[in-house]
This record gives sequence, structure tokens and C-alpha cells, in this order.
Amino acid sequence: MSDVPTTGDASLRSRAAKVIPGGMYGHLNAALHGEKYPQFFVRGEGARQWDADGREYVDLMCSWGPVIVGHRNPRVEAAAAAQQAAGDCLNGPGPIMVELAELLVDLIPSADWAMFSKNGTDATTQALMVARAATGRTKVLVAHGAYHGADPWCTPGLSGVTPNQRADTIEFTYNDLASAEAAAAQAEGDVAAILVTPFKHDSFEDQELAETAFARGVRALADRLGAALVIDDVRAGWRLDLRGSWEPLGVRPDLTAWSKAMANGFPIAAVTGADALRCAAQSLYSTGSFWFSATAMAAAKATIEILREEDGVALMRRAGTRLREGLAAQATSHGFVVNQTGPVQVPWLSFEGDETLEKALHWAGSCLDEGVFLHAWHNWFLSAAHTDEEIDRALQGTDAAFAKLRAAFGAD
Repeated sequence: MSDVPTTGDASLRSRAAKVIPGGMYGHLNAALHGEKYPQFFVRGEGARQWDADGREYVDLMCSWGPVIVGHRNPRVEAAAAAQQAAGDCLNGPGPIMVELAELLVDLIPSADWAMFSKNGTDATTQALMVARAATGRTKVLVAHGAYHGADPWCTPGLSGVTPNQRADTIEFTYNDLASAEAAAAQAEGDVAAILVTPFKHDSFEDQELAETAFARGVRALADRLGAALVIDDVRAGWRLDLRGSWEPLGVRPDLTAWSKAMANGFPIAAVTGADALRCAAQSLYSTGSFWFSATAMAAAKATIEILREEDGVALMRRAGTRLREGLAAQATSHGFVVNQTGPVQVPWLSFEGDETLEKALHWAGSCLDEGVFLHAWHNWFLSAAHTDEEIDRALQGTDAAFAKLRAAFGAD
């Protein structure tokens, strides 16, 4: 046996490099985030996480979105444990599948039915299959730079992807209705779907809320084309409005893709849709060995019920507002000009004129040193477990990080 420790981030990275391509891959690859970011974590509780070196953080990433009522929420854990004890992956779905679908249809005005899978990519891809089955068309209009998953048709990386797998995607500019109209014209009558996120949350860029005129214009464009309007609510879903993120804008989609926070960290995704697309959905052969596992469905039902009963959206809005106001005051006091963009429940902070992200990376690294886990180029996430006390603890760390940034760079 080797005397090298078998736990701790450095030793785990060394071991992983021998048995996992690159040691890690995808959006959780710490090498993409900054030199101070840990790769491995061992525990979560409420609004906190602990890495493999035992360091504790106020978690402002919520596991990159999936955690919404706090790590290891007792009610969610109890529901999942009860279902797991009875049976998870069986010869067919459990009754919980019907119960969860009924809950979604009752809660979401645009939903007359629901189908389940495991990941956001599953849901966006399945929604496009429904749209294509319903319309007999091929093209999908998407906003430039938008992330809709990691399948070949949408992955931001092109390794292993053929040109043909991207041939049916036409891009437009978010919040630019004329650009969407031009993309539709380019498709020459062959538009199956317009796929859009509820706000512009592209990485490395300030976030941009959807303009009401744009949202309603895209809805009208889809109607005029006879195409399906698909909202990709994978990232924002359950944080902005439990009825669907564009419901406050008066816009209801034909199809919605859900995942991430749906089950507070248990693996599940869903597509909800209108009655007009029910037969098309029924015609698909779309399945997976673990798509119908009952435990995650029980967790999802418990999570959504908690959010509805406790007004989780309002709790997250309160936490996000407290965080945003605190960060604004700190930046001003330390002499920095920052931009805080996106909904307060899904926030992001950037530094004015910081094109290389030098300041952002330094500040985010200092936040890690101070026990606050956030990110320099990806949006953050808040949860209903972020109490005033947790936000105030986070603000203590961010204030110290601003002080370190000023010492290193001087004020703006």
C-alpha cells in the first residue's frame, strides 16, 4: 500500500488523473474555474458545503443550481428515503410518477401533461423531438451563445461533433425580435421550434433580463410560423416563478424543459406541454433505463411542495436582494465599479472594464479563502436555505475579498 493519503483534494486529483480522462470533465472541471477552486466535496448541509480538505463554504452556487431548499433538506431526504426503501428502479414506474405529473399540471398553467427524464439536456432534446414530431419540420431557432445542454446539436464544444449535427440550428440575438424574424426567414418555412431561455444567462457576460416586447414577440412569431415555442427553464426554473419563468410576462410556451432544482439535487428532468402537442409527445420513442426511477420523483414532489407551501421564490428573492444590496455597498466603499445582473435569485457580479476577468478571478479566489463559494464567470444560485444570517456571513467574506482586491489592484 502507498503512504500517499487517499483523501484530500490534491491526492484525489492525482488519483483521478490516472483513471478519468483529464482527471475531470464538463462544467464541474475545477481547472476551468481558477487555481483556488477545489475539485472534490464531501458534504453539504443547508446553505453550506465542505470540500475534501475540510474547508467550509457558504454555498452561493447551490451545486451549480440543483439545490434549492438547502442541502440535505430533511423533508426531501425523508421522502426520497421512504421511496428508496420501497423500491426505486422497478419493472415499471411507481405511483409517484402519476402524482408528480399531476402536481406539475396543477401548478403550471401551460402544462397539460408531463414527461420525465434525468438531465436538462434530456429535456431540451426531448422537447425538440416533440416539436419536430408535431410540425414535421427540422429547424430550431436559438439565441447566439445560449446554453441548452451537451448533446451534439447544442453542446458549446465541437470535439466529436459533425457539421450535420449542427445543420438544423439557426441563431438569433437575444432580446432582438428583428434578429429572430430574420432567423425564421432564413429557415424558409422549416421552423419546428423557437427555443429560448427565460433570461440571457450566458457565461462570461453580464446577464440580461428578457424584455416583455421580445418575449411576447417571440410568442407571436412562433404562432405565425406554426412552430412550437419552447422555454428552456432548466437553469432558472423554480427560482423565478413556480408557474414558469415567463408567466409574469404574460407569455405561455407550448413546451417547457425543466431540471436542475426540480428535486433539490436528486437527478430528474421534465418536459411539460400543451394538449395540442400531446399526440406528438406520445409518438416519440424516448426513454432511458433510469428515467422512471421513483426516488428522484418523490424528492421532486417534496421539493415543489416545499417551495409552494413556504413561498420559496419570495425567500430566495429576499436573500438575493440582501446579497445584492450588500455587495453594492461593499464595492462602493472599496472603490470598485461593479455590475450586478440577472434576477436576484440567480445573480452575478462583474467588474467594470475587467475584460480579462483578472479582477473577478482574484476576487472570487479571495472569497474562497474567506469561506464563500461563488464564481467569476458563471451565474450564481440562491436557495430558500439562504437565511439573513447566511447572507450576512457571506457578505463578511466578500467584504474581506474586496479589501484584498483593493490591496492588489487599487481602487477603480
